[in-house]
Amino acid sequence: MLNGIKQKAVVNNGKVELSVPELSEGTEVEIILLVEPNLEEDETTYLLKSEANKKHLLQALENVKQGKMIYVDINEYEKSCL
Repeated sequence: MLNGIKQKAVVNNGKVELSVPELSEGTEVEIILLVEPNLEEDETTYLLKSEANKKHLLQALENVKQGKMIYVDINEYEKSCL
């Protein structure tokens, strides 16, 4: 019968260290690493996949660099939607 042990760990210099005192020395184990995605990169990558999104995002960045921004007061906007 298989038993599972779940731990979180951090990669340090390419190594993962686990402490499992409940296992006897010499116990054979199989290790599976599940890596949590970096959501910031994933969202950006996802948005840049579409050529239309990519063009829109790059244009928005250029507008910010040139100081072309629109300020919206969220409180005033919410009042106008009522």
